[in-house]
Amino acid sequence: MKTIALISCVSMKLDYRAKVKDIYISPLFKKNIEYAFNRKVDNIFILSALHGLIGLEEEIEPYDVTLNDMSTREKNKWARMVFKQIQDHPDIPDIKEVKFLILAGMSYRGTLEPVLPHTEMPLYGLPIGMQLQRLDVLNAEFSRLE
Repeated sequence: MKTIALISCVSMKLDYRAKVKDIYISPLFKKNIEYAFNRKVDNIFILSALHGLIGLEEEIEPYDVTLNDMSTREKNKWARMVFKQIQDHPDIPDIKEVKFLILAGMSYRGTLEPVLPHTEMPLYGLPIGMQLQRLDVLNAEFSRLE
């Protein structure tokens, strides 16, 4: 079974156009990316409130949109869009054959996670400070193994 990481976007961004892997600059985003790479997942995508599902190498302009400010109806519409993007993406096989490693807060995973058949959420329920601490521990463990 392939593993695909889904990492939520963050508000801290560069103020100019850049690749997705570079535009988000918060410590949480960077540690989530490091963790996904350490896990040697098959692919990593970002869950963007504006763009939906985006790859790390795509270039985007900075934006100021978050699911946290959206109504339940808008979040559900966003989740349907992302689910369709997942189903249609050429680098994502049949979703029944994929485990999705979700590194995202409730606003981003809440409407999406129920429609994905296989998920793993190692940071589920942790506040941001504890997520950062847990990621430090997990990433350090991977470093020791190498």
